[in-house]
Amino acid sequence: MKVFELENVRFRYPAGDRDVLAGVSFAVEEAEVLSILGPNGSGKSTLLDCMAALRTPSSGSIKLMGSDITKMKPREIARIVGYVPQVHVPTFSYTVLDFVLMGRAPNIGVFQKPDDEDTAAGYAALEEVGIASLAGRPYTDISGGERQQATIARAVCQQPKIILFDEPTAHLDYGNQHRILTLIRRLSERGYAIVITTHNPDHALLLGGTSAILGRDGKLICGNTEEMLTEQRLSDLYEVDLRITHVPHAERIACLAPRLTQ
Repeated sequence: MKVFELENVRFRYPAGDRDVLAGVSFAVEEAEVLSILGPNGSGKSTLLDCMAALRTPSSGSIKLMGSDITKMKPREIARIVGYVPQVHVPTFSYTVLDFVLMGRAPNIGVFQKPDDEDTAAGYAALEEVGIASLAGRPYTDISGGERQQATIARAVCQQPKIILFDEPTAHLDYGNQHRILTLIRRLSERGYAIVITTHNPDHALLLGGTSAILGRDGKLICGNTEEMLTEQRLSDLYEVDLRITHVPHAERIACLAPRLTQ
């Protein structure tokens, strides 16, 4: 079943002189992983904002579970769409567990508090992301990378049908990057639809599934990851001579940048 359907979506900022998104069309199925690559400023975050109904496209349509997203209430959207932004700035010193439990808000009444089942879901999400030991710590006192992991745990605790990840590994060390990518793959295997933006082609190759490239002209092309991420296309995209090679010991393909020169 199609979770998202985008048709000829265009977006231009009020003071802008060009379309950041120029006729973007694609669909996302249940249990699908879609990795979106593109240079800085190409509009990847803007595209996710439109999909999360945080911004309204200038034209075109976005359907969520078959319904026009512009006609849905925020609470309806929040029951279906989880969103992990690039950066979350802490304001109040909630415990990490309380912050994660905020993901349950679309599923409980306005004047209700999280019950035992909600709390269990919060602990399970923290455990899955690998930061259960931080449950009682103030959210304001943990590192930026740990806050990113807590934000991912909040989306998992929400239990939506699709999770939008905006560069979820940007602030994480190598080990935690691998753990989060493994978690994303595991979530898709459990039926979640996943959309992730990344600057690292290796992440898209590790996740497999579908990849899209959003160019500086606002146009998007989409297809099978291994067919989409060719040496020529990636070299043109990032304006550097890249090579794709098979790594026998890892039993996968990887994208390699040229050696640094003096």
